[in-house]
Amino acid sequence: MNKAPSNRKKATSATSRDSTPSDDQDLEDISQQEDPGSATITVTAVEVPELTEQEISDRLLLERKVERAFFEAGKALMELRDRRLYRSTHKTFEEYCRSRFGYTRMAATYKIAAATVMENLSTIGLQNAEITTDGLQPPKMSTIGLQNVEMSTIGLQILPTNERQVRPLVALEPEVQRTAWQQAVQVAGGKVPTGRIVKDVVQRIMERTKVPNTYQIGEVCQILAKDNPELRGKGGCWGIVNHVGEFSCTVKTWNGEYAVGLQHLKSYDYLPAECEQMRLVCDRITRVYSSGLEESVQKFLESLGKLNRAYLTDLEEKVLSLLESEIRN
Repeated sequence: MNKAPSNRKKATSATSRDSTPSDDQDLEDISQQEDPGSATITVTAVEVPELTEQEISDRLLLERKVERAFFEAGKALMELRDRRLYRSTHKTFEEYCRSRFGYTRMAATYKIAAATVMENLSTIGLQNAEITTDGLQPPKMSTIGLQNVEMSTIGLQILPTNERQVRPLVALEPEVQRTAWQQAVQVAGGKVPTGRIVKDVVQRIMERTKVPNTYQIGEVCQILAKDNPELRGKGGCWGIVNHVGEFSCTVKTWNGEYAVGLQHLKSYDYLPAECEQMRLVCDRITRVYSSGLEESVQKFLESLGKLNRAYLTDLEEKVLSLLESEIRN
């Protein structure tokens, strides 16, 4: 008579095992399976649609905008500086850049110089140029034109995509810039080189033609524009050296500051007292020039910016003093 309850308990237990396996049973089942590493996993493929012609066009346009960003910034800064569009709110271009964009004097100078280098590179069809293994001979290049600045994305040219890649080229002559860039492209395996690669290539070129920088801060020099587009209109101008680099100097002139390669500078060999006197004259001319007086006054100041002597004549001094009193009133 005691067997019935026992049978019911067993039945209940069997039913429980059939409906809900225990954790021990799960582990036992897993242990009896094959090696998990050899198990077959089914992955459902998701088809990625090809880009439409419009999407391809949009992508190229956006890529070009990204690549040209630093170039457009440098060109804009150059125009703001050259047209003195800052004069209604700031006395100098340096003050304007610091206040409006947070750029230091050196940063603004490099951005403008980088845009000039980019413009130089974009005028040459670089991708099919021939490079010598020793890096001493410039490649053969064919002229393409400025309209091809935007063609780097689709392979007609390999052009810089950021300022860091361009900055090392600033101290080189335009023709050597193109040679150095193409060598950097070759080192990068036919792709856009990093700034480090460009810097290393430029360093090797400069070491083979290295001229020691003997200029000193405060020295008065004449700018020799030659074929450098960044110095267009500055040929014959004098300036004060306020930064000495390895291969270039930053020179302050009557209407701004410029990074100038050593080959574009000629010292006037003035005495220290004469250099200090010309520094004061430069500051005075800059203040009057940035005040926005009429064009005839600007022309007079520009003529003072090309003096090849370490003093002002009595008449020049009187006129400059008059202009200074005018802007103070």
